[in-house]
Amino acid sequence: LFRSMGGHLANPSYQAVCNKDTGHVEVVQLTFDPEVTTFRDILEVFFSIHDPTTYDRQGNDAGPQYRSVIFYHDDAQRATAEALIAELAADQVWSDPIVTEVRPASTFYIAEDYHQEYFANNPHQPYCSFVVAPKVRKFREKFAAKLRQEA
Repeated sequence: LFRSMGGHLANPSYQAVCNKDTGHVEVVQLTFDPEVTTFRDILEVFFSIHDPTTYDRQGNDAGPQYRSVIFYHDDAQRATAEALIAELAADQVWSDPIVTEVRPASTFYIAEDYHQEYFANNPHQPYCSFVVAPKVRKFREKFAAKLRQEA
């Protein structure tokens, strides 16, 4: 599910989040079985598909709603996130410091229907074609062994 979290306005619209004054971050909320995929596995994907070194920016998208944040649901998730960030920083995976915030999860607000499965439903939209599609290809190549096989 796509939407926002972490701000001070209850149930903000997409436009309100884009106005950059709600404190919300655009996020996805994942449900997973830790017996199949660990939280660390998910975080490793997270760090491989975005730039955790830029404040309030992901590529051409700029604003506080694009900051890098991990919202955790318990102390074990917090510890896992902090440990992985420390490892990546020690390994100097990026030349700039990691600025990803680690914060407790708050209310998750579900986006309007037209935002759900946006890439799948709008593959020819220019942003999807030129920005998202290459990232999805890179993800599929890098994590092919971890992808669930279609029946």
